[in-house]
Amino acid sequence: MALENNTIRTGRVGRGITGKVLVGRLGWTVISFLTLLVLWAVVAAIMQSRLFPGPLEVGDKLLSEAASGELFYHVGLTLGRVAAAFIAAMAIGCAIGIALGRAKGADLFFDTWLIFFLNLPALVTIILCYVWFGLTETAAILAVAINKIPNVAVTVREGARSLSRDLNEMSEIYRFGFWKTLRHVTLPQLAPFFAAAARGGLALVWKIVLVVELLGRPNGVGEQLHIGFQLFDVSMILAYAIAFIVVVQVIELCVLQPLEARANRWRR
Repeated sequence: MALENNTIRTGRVGRGITGKVLVGRLGWTVISFLTLLVLWAVVAAIMQSRLFPGPLEVGDKLLSEAASGELFYHVGLTLGRVAAAFIAAMAIGCAIGIALGRAKGADLFFDTWLIFFLNLPALVTIILCYVWFGLTETAAILAVAINKIPNVAVTVREGARSLSRDLNEMSEIYRFGFWKTLRHVTLPQLAPFFAAAARGGLALVWKIVLVVELLGRPNGVGEQLHIGFQLFDVSMILAYAIAFIVVVQVIELCVLQPLEARANRWRR
């Protein structure tokens, strides 16, 4: 009974610390954002240029696009492409990273391939996918995933290389079996690397998706940025850029950071 009570208290303390960390991060995020907003307004007021609108002008454009429904339509499409490419890249990249990290021969053989794809420009991949597969959704998502898979594989490979031999030997001695070892020994050690790959991956994927949309899709945030560029409508460019940055930031704060904190909770 005493052990159970101690475990409950420890769990509550851990959750309390995690909650305080998240609240602290949120507070600093708000302060930083407000400071940036003030600086933006001051610079715009000094320049008085149509090519550098202030926060109020961009806000008006944002509200008008939202009222017409265009903002939600295009942001939703872009977010769907980001999610599809992100999930594909994480699944394939994690599998490759674990395999290379655990098999030295495979790592030596495929390391050159990994370096090649890491240094392959995203623009080249996008153009080739559109040429080979046409201006389709499949080609767009494939181009983004191909650009992200090597980054995920490299990050997870480092985690697989650093797995504790002592813990693996313990699992063999106590006959955990494959699935129990995977769940209680391997995945907890790899979780921080998964989290790092996910956080870096989200930032990279959505930027590449915008380029993909600009080059070959008839809708999405990237296409709206293209239209804004053609019209020299800087307010439109900034409005769509800020809208999607806010969406990604919400995902970062509400999904990825809590998952990362949970993944690192077992470490002292």
